[in-house]
Amino acid sequence: MLRAGPPSHTLLRLPLLQLLLLLLLQAVGRGLGRASPAGGPLEDVVIERYHIPRACPREVQMGDFVRYHYNGTFEDGKKFDSSYDRRTLAAIVVGVGRLITGMDRGLMGMCVNERRRLIVPPHLGYGSIGVAGLIPPDATLYFDVVLLDVWNKEDTVQVSTLLRPPHCPRMVQDSDFVRYHYNGTLLDGTAFDTSYSKGGTYDTYVGSGWLIKGMDLGLLGMCPGERRKIIIPPFLAYGEKGYGTVIPSQASLVFHVLLIDVHNPKDTVQLETLELPPGCVRRAVAGDFMRYHYNGSLMDGTLFDSSYSQNHTYNTYVGQGYIIPGMDQGLQGSCIGERRRITIPPHLAYGENGTGDKIPGSAVLIFDVHVIDFHNPADPVEIKTLSRPLETCNETAKLGDFVRYHYNCSLLDGTRGAFWQPQPAAEACGRGVRWAGCEAGPRPSSSLLPIPAARGVPGSAVLLFEVELVSREDGLPTGYLFVWHEDPPANLFEHMDLNKDGEVPAEEFSTFIKAQVSEGKGRLLPGQDPEKTIRDMFQNQDRNQDGKITADELKLKSDEDQERVHEEL
Repeated sequence: MLRAGPPSHTLLRLPLLQLLLLLLLQAVGRGLGRASPAGGPLEDVVIERYHIPRACPREVQMGDFVRYHYNGTFEDGKKFDSSYDRRTLAAIVVGVGRLITGMDRGLMGMCVNERRRLIVPPHLGYGSIGVAGLIPPDATLYFDVVLLDVWNKEDTVQVSTLLRPPHCPRMVQDSDFVRYHYNGTLLDGTAFDTSYSKGGTYDTYVGSGWLIKGMDLGLLGMCPGERRKIIIPPFLAYGEKGYGTVIPSQASLVFHVLLIDVHNPKDTVQLETLELPPGCVRRAVAGDFMRYHYNGSLMDGTLFDSSYSQNHTYNTYVGQGYIIPGMDQGLQGSCIGERRRITIPPHLAYGENGTGDKIPGSAVLIFDVHVIDFHNPADPVEIKTLSRPLETCNETAKLGDFVRYHYNCSLLDGTRGAFWQPQPAAEACGRGVRWAGCEAGPRPSSSLLPIPAARGVPGSAVLLFEVELVSREDGLPTGYLFVWHEDPPANLFEHMDLNKDGEVPAEEFSTFIKAQVSEGKGRLLPGQDPEKTIRDMFQNQDRNQDGKITADELKLKSDEDQERVHEEL
C-alpha cells in the first residue's frame, strides 16, 4: 500500500487540480458515501477491535511510526490490495497526511498485535474520484489490520527490570566486559535470535561500539543475575537496513537479558570479610602453607567446585604460583578461622579460555573461603604459658627427662573429637613437647608432640596442645638402661656373684640389680617395664649368649664407650 506500489489506502500523488477537486468533494460529500450498517451514510470510520492483546504497554499516537499488515477489500469482499501478497509490511508515519484520512484515524490508539476491522467511507478514502482502474468513485473500503510495531523518533531505550538479585556487588559501566544470555524478538513477539541455542553466553565489551547502540545503553547499570527486558527503537538498532532476513527495516527490537557476570580489564581482586575471629595475631603471607575450605561459584551463583563435597581441605602454598594468581593474592592477609569472599576477574583466573566444562571463558570467579590453618616451614614451636603453680618452681624439664602429662589436642579451628586423650600420657622430654606447666618450661623443638592412639589428623595440619605436667623424672643418658648414683663397687663381678660360683645367671643378675635400685644406689631407665629392662641388660652382658655372665664378659657401659673411642682413634 505504498505510493509507488499497487493501489493502496495511502493518499496517491495526484495532479494539483485533481487533488483540490478531491478535497472539495470530500468536504461536501459526507452524505454521498455508502450506507452504514444501520442504513444511513457513514460519518466516520467504523472500527471493530476483534482481537485485543492482554498487555498493551503503548498505543499508537499521532506522529508515531508504525509497521502493520493489512488486507483491503470492497463491500462485496473483492480484494484490491494486500501487504501479505507483497510479503512486505506497510511502514509509515501516522497522522501527518501520508495515509488516507480513514486509515490515519483507524490506526490511532491501536496496540501491538491488536487486530482491527476498519470501514472507511468514501469521503475519508478516495472520495468521488477514486483511483482509475483500481478503486471506483465513492467506494467504501474495508481493511483488516494487525499492528506489529510502533515507535517514535523521540523514543529512548525502554528498560524494565524483571528480576534483581538482593546482593549487587557491582553494576555495568562503559568499557566493562559482560557475559549475558538473551532472547531477541520483534515487538510482536517474533523471535529472531537467542544465545541459549548456541551453548554459551554472548560475551562483549559495553560502550565500545561492539553492540548496537540501544543494547549498549540497555545494559548499563545492570547487576550480575539481573533479568531485564530492553526495548530498542530502530534508530538505535538496525534502522532502515535491518539485518539479514530476520530483522526487517525499521523494526523495534525486544531483548530479554540475563546478565551472568561483569568485569573490567582494570579490575583487581576484590575482598570481602564475612567473618573475622577475635584475636587475630597473625595473617598469612607469601610462602605460608595453608589449609582452607571453599565454595567456588560464577557471578550468577552457579556452583562449579567445592572442597566440602570432597570431604577435605584444599592444601597449598600461598604466593608461590601453585594456584591461580587471584587466589594467591586473595588468601594473603587472612587470619586463621576467617571467612572471606574473594572475587577474581578472569585475567587473574582462567582467562578467555576458561577450564573444563564448568568454568567458561572470561568468567569472573567468586570463592567463599574458610581458612582452617596455615604455617610456614620456618615456623618454630609456639609456646604460651597458661598457668603456673603457686609454689616455687625450682626444676624444669630437660632433655632426656621422663614426664607424665595430661593434654587436649585440637586443630586450629577448634576441632578435637578423636584427638582428645583423657588419660595421662608418658613421653621422654625433648621430643617436641609443648608445655603449659611451669616444671616443663618453654622447650621448642622442630618436631611435634606424639599423640598416643591419634587418628583422623589431616595432612599438613597445625596442632594445638594444652598440656598439664603431672610428674617428672630425671632421664638416663642416651643408650643407658641403668645408672649408678655413686661409683659402682670396686669389684663389681664379685658383688654380683652372690653364690660365689664364678658365674652370674639371669636370676642372680636380676636380684642384684633390683637390690641396687631398692637401696637407692642406682636407677633403671624410667618409663619402661623394669623386668624387660633388666633382661635387656643381662643379654647385653652375656656376650656369648650361654645364659650366664662371667668376669671376662662383664663390662660397664662407660668402659665400653671408652674402648670404642680408642678403637676409632
